[in-house]
Amino acid sequence: MNYVKTFFRLLLGVFMTYAGIAHLTTARQEFVRQEFVAQVPTWLQFSSGFTDFVVLASGVVEIALGLGMLLLWKKKAAVGALLALFYVAIFPGNINQYVNHISAFGLDTDGARLIRLFFQPVLIFLALWSTGGWSQLKAWCGKR
Repeated sequence: MNYVKTFFRLLLGVFMTYAGIAHLTTARQEFVRQEFVAQVPTWLQFSSGFTDFVVLASGVVEIALGLGMLLLWKKKAAVGALLALFYVAIFPGNINQYVNHISAFGLDTDGARLIRLFFQPVLIFLALWSTGGWSQLKAWCGKR
């Protein structure tokens, strides 16, 4: 079981690091940048500059969390809990994309966007399960 958990922890780490690097490199190309901008909730798009900041900042956070999942194995529970909280924090963007029928990253139908909504809890679960992050969240909330 530990090998399976390790596999998913490392998979999430690679995925997050790659996504974060994309935010800061290939995502800077206008077409791809629009794909990332589509993930920012419309109610958070105060200006194009601020929206771009949100995309860049989320990329930095994704790199930090991804590298943490890969390298900070002694702190894996804390990193996993933070990653799960990050997935919760970006969930409104997924809801916004569904509600406003915004196509991005191949999600060009309401059905595809709806499926993505159900995939986010799976990512949250994997982040917590593969790292023991549940116990860290309980500790942070004062429940042991």
